[in-house]
Amino acid sequence: MFGAFQAAVAAARRHGNLYFAAFLDEESITEAFGSATSNWNSWLYTPVVTTWVFLSQCLSPDHSCRDAVARLVAWLSAQGRRVCSADTGAYCLAREQLPEEGCHRLVRHTGIKLENEAPREWLWKGRPVRVADGTTVTMPDTPENQAEYPQVKSQRPGCGFPIARIVVIFSLAVGTVLEAAIGKYAGKQTGENSLLRTLLDVLAKEDVMLMDRYFSGWFDLALLAQRGVDVVVRKHQLRGTDFRTGVRLGKDDHMVVWKKPARPKWMTRELHAELPGTLTLRELRVAVKQRGFRTKILIVVTTLLRPADFSAEDIAQLYRARWNAELNLRSIKIVLQMDHLRCKTPHRVRNEIWMHLVAYNGVCCAMATAAHHSKRQPWQISFKGTVQTLNQFLPQLGSVNTVAAYCEALISCIATHIVGNRPDRVEPRVKKRRQKKFKYMTKPRAEYKRGIV
Repeated sequence: MFGAFQAAVAAARRHGNLYFAAFLDEESITEAFGSATSNWNSWLYTPVVTTWVFLSQCLSPDHSCRDAVARLVAWLSAQGRRVCSADTGAYCLAREQLPEEGCHRLVRHTGIKLENEAPREWLWKGRPVRVADGTTVTMPDTPENQAEYPQVKSQRPGCGFPIARIVVIFSLAVGTVLEAAIGKYAGKQTGENSLLRTLLDVLAKEDVMLMDRYFSGWFDLALLAQRGVDVVVRKHQLRGTDFRTGVRLGKDDHMVVWKKPARPKWMTRELHAELPGTLTLRELRVAVKQRGFRTKILIVVTTLLRPADFSAEDIAQLYRARWNAELNLRSIKIVLQMDHLRCKTPHRVRNEIWMHLVAYNGVCCAMATAAHHSKRQPWQISFKGTVQTLNQFLPQLGSVNTVAAYCEALISCIATHIVGNRPDRVEPRVKKRRQKKFKYMTKPRAEYKRGIV
């Protein structure tokens, strides 16, 4: 893995490409966009260069277009090339032309490519595990964004922000985003489980899907089983459990049969008829003994039925790993600052989301390379430490003398930033630092201004 990374850095250095080419080469970008950029008009901001600058912007702490363009101007000057204007207009127009489906394909390409290169020992019992979870992001309060992604109905017009829901499928082995879907926050067929059903094509037979209880409905489990995908999911709190029934497999461990419910409105009659009449599932009771954890008892449901191959302890430990999805989403939203987006039109908002996910996958690539080089697991490497290191190292790619020494220093620096091993840390859910005591907005800003004048 380190050799492949060094070869990519050497290729980027040899061809004089922009420094982010070390993680996303020109061929991958061209293939993802296809012929959609055939009418592109720019001597500098080609689809490839625009993508590289966009990714550097997603990793930048400043996160502004002005900072991204200034970084490009500085790089061109250092390379002795023709320097472009520092005005952001041309760059913003180039971003506008990026096709959404091409940006989406880049997410899938970067996520799956890294997982395919991962060592087999990073898999769970030799099988790839996918973790699904959802979150929300907000964006500028413009009429275009409000029309596509309306704010919460309980908020008065002008007092809230447009909000979008995102569902992501992560690779447990390397942490990359394999697939994602974007939708409205409220309305018919906009829930997390509805969005997840649009992503099932990324799953393959023998995959293991790890999810929380929001995705534990009968039809969600049946659709995954239909594809040969095994499931580990927390049981919904409204569904009862009686370990005196079914086939006993051990203490607090049994096998039961769930019957197919009536057809929901969102499902066609043909699909409902294709699904089996029953599902044979395994239920386990997991006792959480760690002090400070809110949940003390939970029921885990799985299609991994053989205790000889998958013990109750194995299933419990795997379900605990589902928390990695929460940590990954925190890295994307907080470290990469995707919690509140900047673009003022839906098309640009979606591209901003896709590019953040591509940048996230690029960071995961560096983490995986450092982990493999230092004989660790990717989740043991600090995501924020990796971002900070890349922001300092990558702009120097064009001025290095020895690529091997450069790559060794970069990877060694990333491998130094290890996440503390605190599996059962107990912390009170309180804040010490007080918020500023400003009143909340309860009417449009223009009405406040009229009252002041």
